[in-house]
Amino acid sequence: MEKTVDYYMNLPYTIELQRDPEEGWFVRVRELRGCMSQGDTAEEALAMIQDAMLAWLEIALKDGLPIPEPQSGEDYSGKFVVRVPRSLHRDLVENARREGVSLNQYINVVLARAISQPAVFSHPAAEEPGWPVKSSVKVLATADLTQETGELDEHPRR
Repeated sequence: MEKTVDYYMNLPYTIELQRDPEEGWFVRVRELRGCMSQGDTAEEALAMIQDAMLAWLEIALKDGLPIPEPQSGEDYSGKFVVRVPRSLHRDLVENARREGVSLNQYINVVLARAISQPAVFSHPAAEEPGWPVKSSVKVLATADLTQETGELDEHPRR
């Protein structure tokens, strides 16, 4: 079966959405290197990335370039066991308690910071009926993890 633009456009690619205080919103498709756009609002950026994906895919197909497909999230359960020294366990629990969050929530933020990866959030526009973003597309937004108050904010600024 020859794969078409429509085939690729219906795959659950990972859309990364990031706020830039000076430029508006930056958006890219993680799996499609160089496929990016921007907009004044999150909604505009998400609409613009659909056009960018279409153009990116059309050119890749025309030129016979390989097109990466998204990896299945089914390969990862979201759970893993980590053995740590008791003293580290204690320190993590105490830090989470000081921040007023669960140990799980605290470790999620610490790990996201350590690998400089955006935290996953649902964007309301992606859930609106008729919105051009496929419901299976993951929309990522950068978490605000540098609050001066020491609080952990798991939601992007709006």
